[in-house]
Amino acid sequence: MRDPIILIPARLAATRLPNKPLAIIAGEPMIVHVWRRACEARIGPVRVATDSHEIAEAVRQAGGEAVMTRDDHLNGSSRIFEALERLDPKGRHDVIVNVQGDLPTIDPGVIAAAIEPLAEPSVDIATLACAITSEEERLDPSVVKAIGSEISPRRLRALYFTRATAPSGPGPLLHHVGLYAYRRAALARYVALPASPLETRERLEQLRALEAGMRIDIMLVDDVPLGVDTQKDLERARLILERRAAVPGESS
Repeated sequence: MRDPIILIPARLAATRLPNKPLAIIAGEPMIVHVWRRACEARIGPVRVATDSHEIAEAVRQAGGEAVMTRDDHLNGSSRIFEALERLDPKGRHDVIVNVQGDLPTIDPGVIAAAIEPLAEPSVDIATLACAITSEEERLDPSVVKAIGSEISPRRLRALYFTRATAPSGPGPLLHHVGLYAYRRAALARYVALPASPLETRERLEQLRALEAGMRIDIMLVDDVPLGVDTQKDLERARLILERRAAVPGESS
């Protein structure tokens, strides 16, 4: 891996929590917190990919950089690919990490862990998962389950992702964390593919890659980062980051 880059897709058009990238948490917009966490991973440059001038301005005021993209992207992967082509037309960056813009409390070490499987040339995409510990998560269709075969301690080769409670039988279930690291050629191939039948059925974009025969490896992490989708999630994020800000020496 010559030169990873982290790209954070962000838009204002969320339906459940409108304008959430600009929601103020501990004195700063949420997108700024995500940008800071990504910078702290120290694996490469960080850029925010957005179709919103308000988001871009918030990032720039905090000292970051943003790339303007079209407003018709169907998912974050296609948005970051457009940003990558604008930023790096000569192909310097060979690994692209897609960090969702609604993860303001994410551990920078988790972001760094995502690129590890790509050291193996046969891996196209890497992602993360964490063991499910509650019955509520096991049954919740909004919690995506990752199913894979173990290939080394804390690493699996992905077989499937589903909203169902799976696999059946005794043993752990894995909560998929929607953070991806792509080999550049894999990202280009993925965005050129049409939506696949299972992707459409499950509403899970990573299934497009699996159905096309691409290899996804999963790194296991200890905690699921808080994704902010609702007002309740936002209040939890505010509580967490306000507590951190109150402790001397802690990162905000």
